[in-house]
Amino acid sequence: MRDLPNLTENFLGHAIAALNTEDFAGLFFQWLTRCFEIDNTTMLAYFQNRAPQLLFSHAHEPRVHDRIVSDYLTGAYLLDPFHALHIERAPAGVYRMRDIAPDQFTRNEYHAVYYQETTLCDELAYVGCPAPGVSVHVCLGRDASSGRAFSARDMERALRIAPIACALIERQWSGLRSTGDFRDSDVSAALRRRIMSDHAIALTERQAEIALLVLKGHSSGSIAMRLGISPQTVKVFRKQLYRKCAISSQAELFSLMMPLLSTLEF
Repeated sequence: MRDLPNLTENFLGHAIAALNTEDFAGLFFQWLTRCFEIDNTTMLAYFQNRAPQLLFSHAHEPRVHDRIVSDYLTGAYLLDPFHALHIERAPAGVYRMRDIAPDQFTRNEYHAVYYQETTLCDELAYVGCPAPGVSVHVCLGRDASSGRAFSARDMERALRIAPIACALIERQWSGLRSTGDFRDSDVSAALRRRIMSDHAIALTERQAEIALLVLKGHSSGSIAMRLGISPQTVKVFRKQLYRKCAISSQAELFSLMMPLLSTLEF
């Protein structure tokens, strides 16, 4: 029987054989591209006690990763919906950006200033939890190269192979380590300290918490549901926040807060 070198199973076999070597990530991506059409990948490890680690990346469109080191890894990741999965300790599986993003994500400044510039038009991620306090996200995207979102058939295939993909992720990166605990409250507390030291603005705990959620792309209604307060109360806190910061828009809030994210100490 004639061997068919492009069979998906062959690429899976190569990836399995490369486990615990530097060749794994590239071969893993090659297997995934045989399962469904993908324009790019970004493989990241998130930790409790430090910034994310870029494990592997590949894209034909250079804008996808143009600012990942200068912007994303230095602080913008704190506003990313996939990082929110890490904080919330989401179980292993496949997640699509449009399903996990806050309700106003595509209208917030992080999306306009950073995410939109990557040209990504759709993205999903296989999430594995290889060690306590560590999650590895293998993000797979569609960008300006194709300009097409993942189809229902693509998502069906992505879900079908999720148990294999997540198991491989957890085996490959089982040696990663993290310590401590990390929550959104740690970010908002660090933001309070930094904005006080840099701008002499004294925010309350609740004001800083709401500032962070606004920056992530949550509407007042979404914030109210997360915090267990009324939308009207959220609006009052937002007005107080804007008044203290001498600003009048989300864009100004982003301009004020974004430079601080890269300097936070947890």
